[in-house]
Amino acid sequence: MSRIAPLTEADATDKVEQTYGRLKEVLEVEEVPQPFLLMGRVPALLQDFYMNFKKFVLGDGKLSQRERFVIAIAVAANACSDVWVQFLRDKAGDSISDEQFAEIAALVSTNSMYNTFFKFRDLSGTDLFDGMSVGLRAHVFSGTSFDDKMVELINTVISDINACKPCTAGHVKKARDLDISDDQILEAIQVAAVIQAGVKYTQIAG
Repeated sequence: MSRIAPLTEADATDKVEQTYGRLKEVLEVEEVPQPFLLMGRVPALLQDFYMNFKKFVLGDGKLSQRERFVIAIAVAANACSDVWVQFLRDKAGDSISDEQFAEIAALVSTNSMYNTFFKFRDLSGTDLFDGMSVGLRAHVFSGTSFDDKMVELINTVISDINACKPCTAGHVKKARDLDISDDQILEAIQVAAVIQAGVKYTQIAG
C-alpha cells in the first residue's frame, strides 16, 4: 500500500485535471501512468515534473530521443525503481531490446563498483591508497552494443548520481575526448536529474 494515496483521474480537479490531460496527450496513453498519479497529490510537483519531463526527456535537443531514454532507464535502474524502469521501457518501445536493457544494467552496476572504489580514495582522508592498483575488471565498458559515446554518457550521469567526484571528472574528460559536446553532457545530466526526481518522489510516496 502506498504511503501517499494516488490521486485518480476521477478525483482530479483544476490544474491537476488539466495536467493529467496534457500528460495523456504527450505520452499518447489512455490512462495516466501510476507515478504521475502519486504526484497528483502535490499539484506544483506534478506540473514541474510534467514540464521538465516533456522538455528534457521527450523534447528535441543535442541528444537523440533514444539516447535520452537510455540515460533515463539507466538512472531508474540505478535506483532499482521497477515502476520507472517499466514505464520508461514501455515508452521507449522497440528502440531498446531486452539484451540492451541487460547491458544498461551491467554498465550501471560496473559504474557503482568503480564509484565505490574511487569514492573511498577521495573520502579516506589520506593519499595512502592513491598509488595502489585499482585491480578491478571492467571489460563491460567496451563489451556492449552501445557505442563509446553512449557508454560515457551513462558513466557520467551514474557517477554524478553516486557522488563520485573523481569518477565524474574522469568521465567528463573522456566524453570531451570523444568529441561529446558540453551541451550534450549537460543535456544528459538534465535528463538524469528529472528522472532522479521522479524516482525519489515515487520511492518516498510509494
